[in-house]
Amino acid sequence: MTQSVELLLDDELDAAVRREWAALLAAELPSQARHTDETNRPHVTLTVAASVLPYIETALKAELIGQLPVPIRLGGLLVFGARGGRHVLARAVVPHVELLELQAACAALFDGLPGASPQLQPGAWTPHVTIAHNLPAEWVGTAIGALGEVPELTGNAVTVRRWDSEGRTAWRVG
Repeated sequence: MTQSVELLLDDELDAAVRREWAALLAAELPSQARHTDETNRPHVTLTVAASVLPYIETALKAELIGQLPVPIRLGGLLVFGARGGRHVLARAVVPHVELLELQAACAALFDGLPGASPQLQPGAWTPHVTIAHNLPAEWVGTAIGALGEVPELTGNAVTVRRWDSEGRTAWRVG
């Protein structure tokens, strides 16, 4: 089970990422577009844990008040190795002070919780927006080619949401 805190993108960035999802889908490749659940949205994960206590929910809301919107700049493509020889294709989120401070504050609230990921600790976090996962190594080049030109995109993260993977529910924080 995963409990996460995520930044949601403004309408223009969201639409741009969805166009990239659609390009992979049209090429019959793995794509986030294949996940049709209404909670599937382009996002930047700030932190995760296996469970979150109610007092942390309250602290999270207090921490985030007045922090949004946060500027977001999507850079080039990243490829992360994954289990079983499968990969994740993502757009890099170019970090800046505001974003790093927001992520560090969220990670601090989750510090010590069961399932808190060391990869999402300040200094280890690689901010990104997932384009596809479960991509076989031999398809990575094909997926990059299907995306064509990947221009830098700028916009804002406008909402923070919480995601509960077990209940498959999401809700806005604050």
